[in-house]
Amino acid sequence: MAQIMNVVNFILDLGPSVMMPLILFIMAMIFRIKVSKAIRSSLTVGMGFIGINLVLGLMVQTLSPATEAMVNNLGLELNVMDVGWPASSAIAFGTTALVPWIFTLGILLNVVLVLLNWTKTLDIDLWNYWHFIFASAFVYAATDNFLLAVIIGLLTELIVLKLADLTAPVVQDFFGMPGVSFPHTETVSWAPVGWVINEIIDKIPVIREWDFDQDKIQEKFGIMGESLMIGTIIGLLIGIFAYGPNISSDMSTSLANIINIAITLGAVMLIFPKMVKLLMNGLLPLSKGVKEFLNQRFPDRELYIGLDAATVIGHPANVATGLILIPVSLGLAVILSMLGVNRMLPFADLSIMPVLILWATGWSRGNIFRGVVIGSVFITGFLIIGTFLAPMTTTLAQGANFAIPETAAQISSLDVGGHLAPWLLMLPFIGNIFSELGSGFAIFSVIFALFTAGCYILFFYKAFKGDLGIKTAKKGVN
Repeated sequence: MAQIMNVVNFILDLGPSVMMPLILFIMAMIFRIKVSKAIRSSLTVGMGFIGINLVLGLMVQTLSPATEAMVNNLGLELNVMDVGWPASSAIAFGTTALVPWIFTLGILLNVVLVLLNWTKTLDIDLWNYWHFIFASAFVYAATDNFLLAVIIGLLTELIVLKLADLTAPVVQDFFGMPGVSFPHTETVSWAPVGWVINEIIDKIPVIREWDFDQDKIQEKFGIMGESLMIGTIIGLLIGIFAYGPNISSDMSTSLANIINIAITLGAVMLIFPKMVKLLMNGLLPLSKGVKEFLNQRFPDRELYIGLDAATVIGHPANVATGLILIPVSLGLAVILSMLGVNRMLPFADLSIMPVLILWATGWSRGNIFRGVVIGSVFITGFLIIGTFLAPMTTTLAQGANFAIPETAAQISSLDVGGHLAPWLLMLPFIGNIFSELGSGFAIFSVIFALFTAGCYILFFYKAFKGDLGIKTAKKGVN
């Protein structure tokens, strides 16, 4: 197992910009794609990931101080700190007894399911296998049952792969990613919930007619509706919320910060889609080659390439909706804390909000109004689950030598709260946490768990009946 662990660490240390082109090149050779085309396409995908990471880094760098300023302005003092998704991955990779098993068995399970035609998704995003280990780590820590922990991890993978299959039509049509699906745990876990809420909105007279997508905004407001201007305006509003209160004491610095965040987020809205398009220029020839290979040998088979959902973080609807939901998240944190069902202060993961709310915009097909409504429900869940898992997250993070801020009593993150499917699977085995959080929180958590489980049951039932009613979207990334 030590040798397997060394191989896993070597692959992961390469990073997606190197790892993904290598995996895609090997995949291209297996499917007998021309070597020159395989090399060019694989390298283009790598360049696309580098571009996406550069723009994402710029967005995080800009939003992090703005988020901190908003938190300070509101005077929020909650005892669970959102330290970001690195805590989740540290817990996963820190559980070294599970890592080689989940990686090995997870890859094997995916290949077997593809060969048996029980899934269409070939998940080549090996880095994000840590999400499956994450679920196992909590169960292993709570029960000390190694076999049960591995089973929970593989069940998580199975659910995620099926959800990726069922949501692939939206990924390919609305997000403009042909031949791709997103087996990305903390986003696709919320797809059933988003689908149910969107269906509920469809049943509400008048409100169901409210459609605020970018095309309609641009049609009504002209240049002010372009993605560049939307990003700039939202950035301006975030800047005012963050730095406006200090404008009387330090006008020049405050104005500079406000203008900087406005211009930067406008640039993000403009540049992100171009980086995604570059990545797609690399993926499309490979996807086409795989389809041609399968059509020659298995005419009725279809294969999706499973990627990280962050590849469409730059879709205008994701960016616009995600940025609007940043101040909404802080407001919800305050309201839920007053109700006794939240102790987490949203912070580090606010900057990746456009990724976390992917299935708020996906089902609503870019309708920003619906995206904000559905995303608000998602965020409520992130806060509840993040608070619920905070005690164990803190303990496991300490065991993984994760640097915990001195001012934090406990740590968690919005990303931790995004692991809905793993949470539902692990809930029967970590129920002892209820006693630490109080009866009111326990009751609300159970109600929320029943609601989300009901969404899953309804979603899979409708999928089995072929009645999801997935509509083709208006357009993908330009």
